[in-house]
Amino acid sequence: MAKSAKQVMQVNSSKGMTVAQSNEHLRNWSEKGWNSATQTGNYDRSREALNFEIGRGGIVTPVNKHKSIPRRIAENLAERGIKDPNAGLAEPKLRTVVNFILGGSRDRMLEIAFGNQKVNLTRGADNSHIKRHPEIEQWAQDMYRYASDKWGEENIAAFIVHLDETNPHVHMTLLPISKENKFAFKKIFAGKDKFDYKEYMLAIHDEFAKVNEKWGLMRGDSIAVTGAKHRTTEEYRRDLSNQCTTLEGQIEENKKILRQLYADIRFAEKRVKGLTTMVSNLEEKKGVLEKELAAVTEDLKTGKGNSEELHERIKKLDNDLQKVLDNLADKQSKLKHANEQLDELKELKDKAKELTDQYQQQLRISTSDLTQQVRFRLADALLDDLIKDFKMILPSLSLDMQESLDDSLLQDMTEHGEEIIKCAIFLYANLLDQATNFAEGHGGGGGSNDLPWGRKDDEDDRAWARRCLMMAHRMMKPSGKNRRR
Repeated sequence: MAKSAKQVMQVNSSKGMTVAQSNEHLRNWSEKGWNSATQTGNYDRSREALNFEIGRGGIVTPVNKHKSIPRRIAENLAERGIKDPNAGLAEPKLRTVVNFILGGSRDRMLEIAFGNQKVNLTRGADNSHIKRHPEIEQWAQDMYRYASDKWGEENIAAFIVHLDETNPHVHMTLLPISKENKFAFKKIFAGKDKFDYKEYMLAIHDEFAKVNEKWGLMRGDSIAVTGAKHRTTEEYRRDLSNQCTTLEGQIEENKKILRQLYADIRFAEKRVKGLTTMVSNLEEKKGVLEKELAAVTEDLKTGKGNSEELHERIKKLDNDLQKVLDNLADKQSKLKHANEQLDELKELKDKAKELTDQYQQQLRISTSDLTQQVRFRLADALLDDLIKDFKMILPSLSLDMQESLDDSLLQDMTEHGEEIIKCAIFLYANLLDQATNFAEGHGGGGGSNDLPWGRKDDEDDRAWARRCLMMAHRMMKPSGKNRRR
């Protein structure tokens, strides 16, 4: 068994499920779609048959590619008499889908899925001899059982297990519907603020960890802990720098794919346009022949003209019409296929663009994290050095200078900096009562918790942190007879 194996759980909410997302989950791709996927992602088509899904009652079944996830959602809602709140809107507004990715450390998940079989993870390798082990089905059923008990089995729209990627995992599509049969994402997941959401997510991680424990998958460390305590600034900077470089590479690769897809789409659109014109011309020609055939047939019925010549004319018109009909059927079939290819290319383009947007957002976040982390570390070091320097030069200042600095933030930071910072942290988290109790419990005058306090709508992180620090400075000042000397 892999050492120190950790569980993985990612949660993302959205305002619906696209066809492109559904096709990716179901692997419902054409040859061209598969070629694009295997060139740009970690997909192994030789293992695609090992994928499966969990259905009602925890039953293991092959992946049903004939019914898309949007269709499953629509049927689920119709069966329960629930209306999609985004139906009919030009732009969806409410989060109606929660997408989970469940898994764990790669080595352990490969062991659960395939036992001691050696899987070749090289791109393009043939793993068609690999067999699926029952343990992966049992693990997935445990995950399914937990989700059913937690959010209701009727709210699981799809639960698909992918064994054809580098790391086996589950894609679960969950509908955030309450016991009252109403969409209620905020009530179920978000809570009243970001702190509620964070606590809820931490609790879910803990609960999944209890289920995963028997599979040798432990609870992962909090990012806040690993980032703040277990990595040096250089390690943090290097990790984020590497992440940024990787994301930049992914963005560039996706841009190349997008350029090719746009070229393919233009070609496909020209083909559709050409075939549409051909079909239109053939239908017009068909109409002319049918009209002429009807007229000649009428002449034959009424005895107009030479009967033998009319029969020959009808025979030729029938022959010409049949050729047109055959040609028309061929072009209509090709037009249908061309439209399907065009739709597929547009779906692939949308997916590539969506991935590019996601990578760009992740890059912005990573770059921001790197900047903020470096800024924090520099500011922390600078503050310590400034206070130390001030303590050293304070005795050499004149009495007038020392008196002018009485009650200043700099003066108080040299004496009680740690306490002021702790009080400011409570304020930054909008915990005014805790800040007041802390200040009063450490010799400060505190402040009334009736004071209007909170972050302003137009206040950035820096301005808000500065205001919290100034407020903490005031709250930590002793009152009256208890003033420090």
